[in-house]
Amino acid sequence: MTTNPSRAGRREWTALGVLMLPLLLVSMDVSVLYFAIPQISADLDPSGTQQLWIFDIYGFVLAGLLMTMGALGDRIGRRRLLLIGAVAFGAASVLAAYAHTAETLIAARAVLGIGGATLMPSTMALVRTMFTDPAQRAKAIGLWSGVMTAGIALGSVMSGILVEHFWWGSVFLVNLPAMALLLVLGPVLLPESKSPSPGRFDWLSVPLSMAAVLPVVYGLKELPSEGWNVRYVVSITVGLLFAALFVHRQRTSASPMISPALFRGHGFTPALVLNTLSAFGMLGSAYFTTQYLQSVLGKSALEAALWSLLPSVLIGAAAPVAAQLAQRGVERAYLVTAGFVVAAGGYGLLALAGTDSLWLVLAACGVLAAGIVVVMSQLTDLALGSAPVEKAGAASSLLETGTEFGGALGMATLGSIGTALYRHGVPPDAPGEAQETLGGALSVAAGLPGRAGDALATAAREAFTDGMRGAAMAGALLLLGAAVLAALGLRNIRVRPEAATEDVENAGQADRLSPLGGAPSGGV
Repeated sequence: MTTNPSRAGRREWTALGVLMLPLLLVSMDVSVLYFAIPQISADLDPSGTQQLWIFDIYGFVLAGLLMTMGALGDRIGRRRLLLIGAVAFGAASVLAAYAHTAETLIAARAVLGIGGATLMPSTMALVRTMFTDPAQRAKAIGLWSGVMTAGIALGSVMSGILVEHFWWGSVFLVNLPAMALLLVLGPVLLPESKSPSPGRFDWLSVPLSMAAVLPVVYGLKELPSEGWNVRYVVSITVGLLFAALFVHRQRTSASPMISPALFRGHGFTPALVLNTLSAFGMLGSAYFTTQYLQSVLGKSALEAALWSLLPSVLIGAAAPVAAQLAQRGVERAYLVTAGFVVAAGGYGLLALAGTDSLWLVLAACGVLAAGIVVVMSQLTDLALGSAPVEKAGAASSLLETGTEFGGALGMATLGSIGTALYRHGVPPDAPGEAQETLGGALSVAAGLPGRAGDALATAAREAFTDGMRGAAMAGALLLLGAAVLAALGLRNIRVRPEAATEDVENAGQADRLSPLGGAPSGGV
């Protein structure tokens, strides 16, 4: 007998507002150091390697621990893990703000990554718990997706404003009021939820998951700037080998961290794959647009960050509109396909940009981001609706990990295409530094006399824009391919509120009949 899901009331929507605070801050921390690094360099005098780690350690730790924390939340309780993460995030923010050495700041950023890894899947899993009505859940996830996307853009702007008026540690202290509010209101408004029969925690899967994620993300993020260096290729290969071991462990363990049965939930696997492709498209463009605003158009870092806020107008409207269309009966397959086509159109606009196309580039970014937000909100709703409530943490962590992989792969692939075209377009007699990057070319041009410097700078800007256009065409083709996959893969997928639990329970029973647990459709 089918029971109607209960509808969320004022308490749940207020709780969603509370959950938006840690989500916003975790996403902002990805970009919050953009303008603070000059002051940090002056105060702490980090080496070049230390400066890279100050930037990167947060994202690496976050990506490496997402699956672990998602599974842990299913076992000890998502609210409990969220509040533990809030304490860790707040304490690490204080440590980072008052760090007196580069080593201390790196350690604090690592702890921030640990806290972020607890907060992100916990917030998404709690949304799944609080909003059991499909229409309300779609609306809540649309808001979640919009806040997540906007946070990355807001982080750089807030960083510029704070550094202009205060010292660099202020970019971390802004986390404290939100974390304090979460610790006060969380126990009152947020329901506790966890798996009723989680089984033993698979500790061996923790290092295996990190060894699978970190080398791949590291290699993919470094490829655009330094090319196909053997070190990065080896790093990716090692990560993929550990990924194979991790998958084998999940299929053979009596109590896996990520149950293979999740992938038999109706719609979960296509949602995960398509969400990864959407992250590819979203972050693949960021490699070019930030450089375009600063190095091609000559905007200051703060000016570029402020201009980049304009596309957020379209982003904020996209997910709620998609949720409304879904409530009016438009099939999810049509919405996701349309989102990918719109995003491909954004890349198409970017492919038309010249060296003085500010408004065209901003419009392209807005259209691209709006299409991707529609896709991500719909796919997140599908994935969480396909997963049972007791597996919401693991399902959320897989989505977030896929986003990390997709974003890194997008930057690596499109960045490599753009870099190759840039190097082909730069005059062959230009100095070696100028042939590597646009920044290097502008630095060399500044030291050349008169027309020689102007000619090199102009040629480098044109070559970079050519590279951006080529990468944009490749991105458009990929997103159009994703639209075809969505149209074919999401047909006739409708998740009933009780279907997720039934599907996974049935798959789990089938797994227990086999010593290997069967192969998940689509893989981990």
